Order: sequence, then C-alpha cells, then structure tokens
Amino acid sequence: MAKNLLIVESPAKAKTIEKFLGADFTVRSSYGHVRDLEKKGLSVDVANGFKPNYIVSPEKTKVVRELKDHARSADEVWLATDEDREGEAISWHLAEVLGLDPRTTKRIVFHEITKPAIQKAVANPRKIDLNLVDAQQARRVLDRLVGFELSELLWRKVKGGLSAGRVQSVTVKLVVERERDITNHEARPFFKIAAIFSVQNDAGKLVELKAEAPGQFETQGDAEAFLKGCIGATYSVAKIEVKPALRKPAAPFTTSTLQQEASRKLGFAVNRTMSAAQKLYEAGHITYMRTDSVNLSETAIAAISAEIVQQYGQRYLNARRYKTKNESAQEAHEAIRPSYIEHKTVSANPDEMRLYELIWKRTIASQMSDAELERTLVDVNVSTAPQARLVAEGEVLKFDGFLKVYLESKDDDEDEAKGMLPPLKIGQPLPLKTMTATERFTRPPARYTEAALVKKLEELGIGRPSTYAPTITKIMEEGRGYVVKENRDGKIREFRILTLSPDGKITPTKGSENTGGAKQHLFPTDMGMLVSDFLDEHFDKIMDYGFTAGIEKKFDEIAEGSTRWQDMLGQFYTPFHALVTDTMTNAERANKERILGKDPISGKTVLVRMGKFGPLVQLGTPEENGDEKTQYANLKGLSIETVNLEEGLNMFALPKNLGQYEGEDVIIGEGKFGPYVKYNGAFVSLPKGSLPLEVSMEQAVDLIRAKQKADAPIGYYQDMAITKGTGRFGPFIKWNGMFINIPRAHAFDTITEAECHPLIEAKIGKEANRYLQIFEAEKVMVERGRYGPFIRFGKKMITL
Repeated sequence: MAKNLLIVESPAKAKTIEKFLGADFTVRSSYGHVRDLEKKGLSVDVANGFKPNYIVSPEKTKVVRELKDHARSADEVWLATDEDREGEAISWHLAEVLGLDPRTTKRIVFHEITKPAIQKAVANPRKIDLNLVDAQQARRVLDRLVGFELSELLWRKVKGGLSAGRVQSVTVKLVVERERDITNHEARPFFKIAAIFSVQNDAGKLVELKAEAPGQFETQGDAEAFLKGCIGATYSVAKIEVKPALRKPAAPFTTSTLQQEASRKLGFAVNRTMSAAQKLYEAGHITYMRTDSVNLSETAIAAISAEIVQQYGQRYLNARRYKTKNESAQEAHEAIRPSYIEHKTVSANPDEMRLYELIWKRTIASQMSDAELERTLVDVNVSTAPQARLVAEGEVLKFDGFLKVYLESKDDDEDEAKGMLPPLKIGQPLPLKTMTATERFTRPPARYTEAALVKKLEELGIGRPSTYAPTITKIMEEGRGYVVKENRDGKIREFRILTLSPDGKITPTKGSENTGGAKQHLFPTDMGMLVSDFLDEHFDKIMDYGFTAGIEKKFDEIAEGSTRWQDMLGQFYTPFHALVTDTMTNAERANKERILGKDPISGKTVLVRMGKFGPLVQLGTPEENGDEKTQYANLKGLSIETVNLEEGLNMFALPKNLGQYEGEDVIIGEGKFGPYVKYNGAFVSLPKGSLPLEVSMEQAVDLIRAKQKADAPIGYYQDMAITKGTGRFGPFIKWNGMFINIPRAHAFDTITEAECHPLIEAKIGKEANRYLQIFEAEKVMVERGRYGPFIRFGKKMITL
C-alpha cells in the first residue's frame, strides 16, 4: 500500500490524477457526497443551534467502508475534492467519517487536471476551509427547512406529493410571470414602410437596394399618407455616410454563459451541458466547469497567444484580461477553458466533443483581435416630399479578426448582420420597383428557453453556477410538473399591405403569418401557476427575487467568515416558521376554480379547476346536478387561466360518433397517442395537426379505407394471412403473430407472397432452434392463468 491516500470525488478523476502521481500515492474516489441529511423528517435540530442530523448515505456504505480500510493502511490521507463550497463540504464530511482532524488534514485544490497543476497542488496543501463548509451547511440546512415546511404545507393546502424550495419556487415564479405577460399582451398594430430600387452592381447587373422609412406609422391612414406623398416622385442618393466599426469578442465561458451558448448553438439542455462538461473536466480536457469568473491565468494567456500566432498569424492576436462584473465572483478561479489549448479536439463521446470544440473556439476567440467593419448609411431623397426619409443600411467586413474562429449567438436574432450595398454615389438616381407599407404588430416578451432562464437567474443573483442545472431540472420533473419544455404551434394572423407601384397606384392586399409558435420553450403548467400563486400570496418575502438574491449574499458572508451560519439561520427561521404555522391554520385550500359560463343546451354551469389528476373541466355544480352524475373532462392542451366556454364544452364532445360506414360506427376520439378514428375495433391515427372536432365523415372514411388497404393481406401461408407494415426497426411482414424483418434485397412496396414464404420459414426455423435450446436448459411446466392455460419455461410463457 502506498504511503499516501488521495481521495477525489469521481473515479474518472481518480484514474486521470493517478497517472501524474508516483508510487507514493494511491488515488481513490468518494463518488461524490458520502453523507447527507437523513431523508426522513426534518433532520435538523432547530432547538440545538440548527444541528444537522447527517448520516452516511445508504448507497455509500460500501464506499465509506473501503475508504476506511485504505485510510488505516496509509501514513497520510489527502483530500482533493472540487474547489467550490460543495467540494469543501465533501472533504469535511470525509474527514468526519474517516476520523480525520479537519484542522490538520491536508487539503489540495486545483482548477485543471494536468500534471503541473496536480504537482503544484500537492506541493502547496492547505487545510479544510471551515468557513466554506459552514456556507455550504447553511445552504443545505436552509433549503431543507424551507423545502420541508413548505412542501408539507402544499400537501395540506394544494395536493399531495408536491414540493417547494427556496430557489426552485422563485424560478417557477419567473416562468409563470413571463407567461402571464404574454397572455395579457395586447398586440398593437403599426406599419413599416420599405422601398425596393433597381441599381447596378460592380458587374453591371441590376440588383435590388432596400431602403426603409425610420420609425413606424401608428395607423393605416398615416402609412397611406406617406405613400400618397410619394406618387410621381423621383428618388436619388442624398447622402452617403461611411463609419468604421469594431466588434469585440466575448469573454471566456463561465458556467452560466456556457449553458446559454450550448443551448443556442448545440441545442443542449443545461443538465446535458453540465454532464458533458463534468466528464471533460474529469478526463483532464478542460478546467473546472463551475465558475463565475472570466479570468484566465497568465500561463493560459501565453499558451493561447502562441497558438493564435501559430494558427492565424500575429495580426490576429490581441491578448486580453477580462474582469468579472459579478462582485461575488472568485477571481482566483479561472474561466472554463481547455487544459491544453493545442488540443483542438478530444477523443470522447459526441456530446463531449461538440462541447469541447465550443469551449476551444470561445477561448481562442477571447484573445484575438477585434473584427473591423465598415458600416454605410445611405439617405434617399424623395422629390415630392423632401421631409420624407428613406434609409438604406449595409456593412462590409474589412478584417475578420476573432470572427475567423467564433461568433457568439444571441437570443431572438438580435445581432443579425446587414448585407453589403451596391456601389452608390451622391445624386445617383434610384428607379423605384415597389414601395410597401406592411402592417406589423407589437410583440410580447419571449418565453424563456433554458438558456434565457439561466441568464435571468444570474442577472437577479438567484442561485450560483452549481445550482442552475439542478434547479431547472427539478422544476421540470414529471412528478412535480410545474414547468414543461415543449413545442407549440402558433396561430395564423392576417396583416394588411399597401403597395405603391411605379405607375402611382396604391393597391391594398392581405398577407398572413404564423404567430405565437414556440420551439423548446418553457411553459408553466396549471399546477405550477397554482403553487406559485399560493406561495406568492402567503410567503411574499420568500418569493421576492431581491430577498432570494440577498440570501446568496448572506452565504457569501458566511464563506468569508464575517457571519455565523447559525445566526443567519436563526434570523430567517423564526419568522418563517411562525408564518408557516399561521398559514397552515388559517389559509383556505387552493383551488384555482374559474367559471366559464353556462352550457347553452343543459343550462348548467361550466367551470374549470384543478382535480386529483390535473386540470379538468366540469359540467354542473353539485347543486345543479343533484343525484345526476357530474361530468368531467381532462383539460388537454389548454390552461385554466385562458380556456374559454367554447373550448371547455369541446372537451365533452369526444368521443364523437360521425355515423355508420358499412354498418359499423365511425367514432372520433382522442387517446394517449393523439386523436384517432375508431372503426370496427381498429384505431386509425389522424394526421398530425388535425383538429378532431373538425374531421368530417368523408375524411374519416378516407382514412379507414387507406388503413384497410395498408393492412390487407398480401398473401397466405398455411392458410393464415400475411400482412406487411413499417415499424420502429423498418419494414416487416407479419404472420401468425410473428414480425419478420424484410431484407433489403426485397422491395417493400412490391414484395410478393412467394417471396414471403421463405422468410417465414426461416423465421420459424430460427424460433424453433431458439426455443429448443431453452427447453434443454429450463424446466418446462404447464399452468393455468388468468387468460387460460400456458407453457412456462424459465421466464418465458406461451399461451396455449
């Protein structure tokens, strides 16, 4: 056994570090936290200074036992967990369970897993920072106190199985408030005017030049007046203004900016990003991935500079030292960067390779020269209306600089570049092709993506880099269902267009656009809205963004040693617990019930509310229904807050009988896999985007016939039908309950009965051999079950 035992968090990290240390060191992993608060009960002794009741996690019992054995055999134990508060706490818990003195045990930290970094850390050990441990304990205990008491309150006042949390609940509130901003937004129409002129380019070919009237026109009358003022006008270049411009690269990645950019560029969820980053770090490919610093070490800047000069030339180098705007950021840490900048790619799984490439490009670009552009503004003169102004804009990239490697993405195409303009000179006539006044509408704020939500949390100071991914993952967990990430179709909206042609005629037309659609955006569920409203009503302080951010600053003070963690918890918990007790006693049960109106047929009240299994629409109150059974319908795809009476009544319209076809009922319904037509015991899915209530009998019969044709036998074998179809694993034929893949040598569309016979026989032979082998190895029994007699052999059952 080696003299020294070094304990890290992950086995991958242990394997990497062991390569850099000599025979004097054995490196073992704790596999993350080894202790935590007991899951049952509060597990915090509030009366005794908030003393936490830590236990060794059941799944870590074996790990702890093995680490104790190694520790007893070693002369000295070193702790090398991650360099953040969570890592410091893991080291402290390890010291506690292994019987080590935290004041004397050697603790090493490093932000990259490279040989120089590891050797430097071993040469400069420190002790466990108990202030950092206290900050982590304060967060863990506070989150348990808030989560435990608020969750119990939600079980009593809303629904069983729900949960709440200090950061989780305000994150849900952000999504809820954004959705209501969108719902309450009233789209205001306005008009934008654009003109298209024909000009010659350098090659003498006619190209289009687009110029727009600055600002917007509030009414159609205003836009039409502008167009009328241009009737009979001639147009010319009045002014050309050329301005140089610079574009600077973005700073290296922090945890937050990495999550945002990986979402925009790679389509990664924050959890997926952090999982890939963790593996890259443990393999020694990147520096520590939980950081809020944009700082780079001087050694790293020198290596990056050398790489830039070698790859792109001296002109592309502009070494920079970035300053983190966040006051609480730890500048001793580094931004996320490659451990070895000369490695442009790494051998890893696809997610890790793509994320590494993104990190490499961002890091390189951060030390490169500005991009140099030339922006051109052209004022167009209107002869009949000197006060009218049309402006054409364009830009030319004179030197690409950092853009040679990397361009940061933005939300909502806010950084879209302008195109180049053809050569122009002052006084040059501009022949008009067309001028349009197009109706546009004010837009509501955009729904959050995961990336945008991370950005907002960071702006508000809610949480820290290590909390973003687990928080967003938690609010979307299926059991809670507070927030969902999904695609939603938009609605078709018409808009007006006024077109001025060169002959002076103004022609009104209409266009249409799809508005309100969303792709992979976050939507609050009705349950998320209900819980958020309930907590906001009774715990406005905890749900206040500024208060939540202030708690993070308190944790920072504990980490700095200026505040005792027990004092901080005491100031928070006493009024909080009193408020929970009062709410438990006096608050009414949350319901979110809303009356939509009266059913025109029965006269009963139609209302929506939260039910045991989610939002539902109810026909009739108990008083109206009397002894009659109350009708309910799931509120699928609609929200309690926005559903109207017509939509609510439509929930009762399915299943809908369209009539009979060849003596059998044709039913339209909606099930687990979407809307369908049911006919003669068979189900036919409706095409994507179909509205089940709008399907006619004729359309349903067409679908039935198409299904019958597709399912019709293509032949017979042993007097049993052969059918064909396409499934998860490609085209197949089906015979006697067996699915047989169709080899590529056979054309699926034209396969014949004769071609099917040998495929069936081969399958029968294969199955017979397989079952023969099982029979030889397993005891065969004949039994009678719920569905009749069957043969059992091992875990296999064949119905007789």
